[in-house]
Amino acid sequence: MGTLEKVVVVDFGGQYTQLIARRIRELNVFCEIMPYNVSLEKLVEAGPSALIFSGSSASVYDPSAPRCDKGFYELGIPILGICYGMQLMAENLGGEVMRARNREYGQTFVTVLGKSMLLEGVEERFAAWMSHGDQIVTVPSGFKIIATSENSSISAMADEKRKLFGLQFHPEVVHTPPGQQILRNFLYHICGLSGDWTIENFIEGSIAEIREKVGKGGRAVCGLSGGIDSAVAAVLVHRAIGQRLTCIFVDHGLLRKGEKEQVVRTFRNKFQIDLVVVDAGEEFLARLRGVIDPEEKRKIIGNHFIRVFEREADKIGGIEYLVQGTLYPDIIESRTAAGSVIKSHHNVGGLPDDMKLSLIEPLKYLFKDEVRGVAQELGLPEEIVWRHPFPGPGLAVRILGEVTPEKVKILQEADEIIIEEIKKAGLYREIWQAFAVLPNILSVGVKGDCRTYAHTIVLRAVTSQDAMTADWYRMPYNVLERISNRLVNEIPQVNRFVYDMTTKPPATIEWE
Repeated sequence: MGTLEKVVVVDFGGQYTQLIARRIRELNVFCEIMPYNVSLEKLVEAGPSALIFSGSSASVYDPSAPRCDKGFYELGIPILGICYGMQLMAENLGGEVMRARNREYGQTFVTVLGKSMLLEGVEERFAAWMSHGDQIVTVPSGFKIIATSENSSISAMADEKRKLFGLQFHPEVVHTPPGQQILRNFLYHICGLSGDWTIENFIEGSIAEIREKVGKGGRAVCGLSGGIDSAVAAVLVHRAIGQRLTCIFVDHGLLRKGEKEQVVRTFRNKFQIDLVVVDAGEEFLARLRGVIDPEEKRKIIGNHFIRVFEREADKIGGIEYLVQGTLYPDIIESRTAAGSVIKSHHNVGGLPDDMKLSLIEPLKYLFKDEVRGVAQELGLPEEIVWRHPFPGPGLAVRILGEVTPEKVKILQEADEIIIEEIKKAGLYREIWQAFAVLPNILSVGVKGDCRTYAHTIVLRAVTSQDAMTADWYRMPYNVLERISNRLVNEIPQVNRFVYDMTTKPPATIEWE
């Protein structure tokens, strides 16, 4: 990311790692997440101004616990350890960690002891979110205890000379009210950062990087999906290399209703971008015939997308690069050292090993709300900026079981009804994502005094900031009633409607 200031969050497998990164970005400092086993050489190459060690469910005294290279402490840059990160720092530098007699989970009150750079401006006693079963009983040489909890545990420690700090609580969660002030103290007062991570700087830096990578004569193709991610990626690359970019919109037969027409209207008419529209629905549906496993669906679609791009690029000639709208959560969920793969995203899980084109992923360090900020700055229309996220594999991962043309048509009609009613109610912008799911369920019903045996439609609607966690949206009953009435009356193959009231975790946002 050029010469921007950068903080690296070292991920030990904590559930809040991505949230730490989000909070740092909110303070206008660029942040990247790296796994705990990243080599010292690769970390130095990244050029961080500071490190933050994440939490973990592990115990530092467990032989299999995740550990980092102790050389990190010799880099001469500030380090902040959070929860497990603090315990690891203490253990690495000569302190003692053991199982706590009184474990701390949930909100606890913390008391500040004297003055410290990290806790400057924070009330002497404040609420904080704890989640740990171990505790530090002896801090390393050079450290002082700067805060304790109600259970007399060491809640914060500092070696201000070496700029090494630890917090037993989680400053990144909203349940720690002064958390953002504490992170601000670390970034601005301790690390001396200026906060140069802005949308304008990101756009300027991305355009420069794309130009450098593609060169003066290089040509690229971009796969447009109709969603905001690929749209922003396309406009950014077009700003960088102009008409040497050709956008390819593949209608894989799994799109939302009217999606193709919107893409043509926006990119050909508004941005004058060279656009090729490919009707490949029959090809994709043929490859999905008989497939029911979600991971297999995603990989089949991702792989064939690339093949279609390569085929169309060959027709154009001279294409060397493929532009994708991959986001940071896609990469985090698909590739993780300290945790398990949640699901393979189409941009990172279905790419063939022998792919001919080199990738350009200008958004791969951004979260969704940051992409929306870039979209507004680039002048994309509101209907794209605020359009709810849509998976690359399209309706294939919202149809449980085998994907058929009939099921696709049912789901398209259902999805359109749901979105229309949500927009009429003025709720669309309040909701992160709302969509219809077609589960592989048939149930008995009655229509016109006749027995039916028809499909169920599930409505999934959630609120979120970055899709890493999500809560179900409290939809007004009158809106649910209108949606239900329209679905069963306007779609002959539907006789039942249900609402998904599950958070992420334990569920994911999409059903597959």
